[in-house]
Amino acid sequence: MSTLFDLSFFVTVPFWALMILAPTWRWTRTIIGSPWITLVPLVIWAIVAVPVLGAMWSLVTNPSLPAITDAVADPAVLTALWAQIIAWDLFLGRWIYLDSRDRNVHPLLMAPLLIGTILLSPIAFPIYLVMREVAGRGAERTTSTAVVSTPAG
Repeated sequence: MSTLFDLSFFVTVPFWALMILAPTWRWTRTIIGSPWITLVPLVIWAIVAVPVLGAMWSLVTNPSLPAITDAVADPAVLTALWAQIIAWDLFLGRWIYLDSRDRNVHPLLMAPLLIGTILLSPIAFPIYLVMREVAGRGAERTTSTAVVSTPAG
């Protein structure tokens, strides 16, 4: 179980590396543009979760802190939960990366934010939302102050 726990993160490292270290490389956008990249950790989730699906189903249909605390003592349940978190972080990081590229946010601003998404996505995501609003306002100001010229006719 320990190997699958570790593997659920390590299979996502190439995707994170592309977004952080090679954000403007033409193949990065193509690879990260596919939502299928999030399936890699979810395959590990499925391998681990299927045998404990009954226990996990009762946790999500009737959640309680004591039940969840007891359940995560099972390495299979904890590994499935970890793989799900890793898949979600990658999904969110993928969206942030694609949105930032569409908005031309500088990669040097995005690299630390994407690292933050790996580590603490609940903090990094709202930071990105604020960043994109600020960047959007700056772009609107630049656009509104630009002089539009037309050919003399």
